[in-house]
Amino acid sequence: MRERRYFIAGTAFEAPELTPGLHVVATPIGNLRDMTIRALETLAAADVIYCEDTRTSARLTEHFGIATPRKALHEHNERALLDTITEDIARGGRVALISDAGTPLLSDPGFPLVRAVREAGQPVFAAPGASALLAALAVAGLPTDAFTFAGFLPPKAEARKTALAALRERRETLVFYESPRRLGEALAAMAEMLGPDRLAAVALELTKKFERVHRGTLGDLAPLFGETEKGEAVIVVAGAAKITVDPDEWRAALARAMADQPLRAAVDDITARYSLKRKDVYDAALALKAAQ
Repeated sequence: MRERRYFIAGTAFEAPELTPGLHVVATPIGNLRDMTIRALETLAAADVIYCEDTRTSARLTEHFGIATPRKALHEHNERALLDTITEDIARGGRVALISDAGTPLLSDPGFPLVRAVREAGQPVFAAPGASALLAALAVAGLPTDAFTFAGFLPPKAEARKTALAALRERRETLVFYESPRRLGEALAAMAEMLGPDRLAAVALELTKKFERVHRGTLGDLAPLFGETEKGEAVIVVAGAAKITVDPDEWRAALARAMADQPLRAAVDDITARYSLKRKDVYDAALALKAAQ
């Protein structure tokens, strides 16, 4: 029978019995010392570890002396494995899910599996830990009370601009993951679509020996990065500033718009142009129409 052990600095520890179910386990994003005790216990006690790349995960499991079998689960085979894994859990299996680094499901495989296990009425447990998203937010020096995680932007230029345009007016902090090869292109697109004066931070190699965080405006950051960067980047961008609009200005613009367009079209035009609440503009339009 396989020993369910893990090792820390050469000392062996027996993993306690693991509850049957799917265990979603966060792993270090670079520094192996960020591995939690619970994550070690879970991986050592599991019947199987599903991971993006068994070779990448071997570095982690071998470092801690974990002998649990590893199987690949990635975007190309995940759906084909759903029945197999849910059936294993139904029989009392203890299944661990990890990604190459950080918390699974955050721009990584795992969502279809978690959904399938939940829909089958089986338990899912989280063993939280390292996350590049949260680490970057913690060091960026930008507001953290509200944020939107946008994941990876589309690789093609026009699709990337379209995605950024949809985020232009968001007031909360924006967080993106990006490939080092596209980092300069992504920042240039952000400067164009969100504005060159928008504050941002670029975090690279988080938790590793050469960790670095560059902070400045998007316009200043974009020229700093070419195609030779190493390690995936996290880009944290300040939300849009609140714009105060003079009520007399937008009401006058509304009156002009209503002279040339149907009421609803004029309302839509002014709402978008001044970033107002549609109800406020619509009520003003009705009042103007009634006064004519």
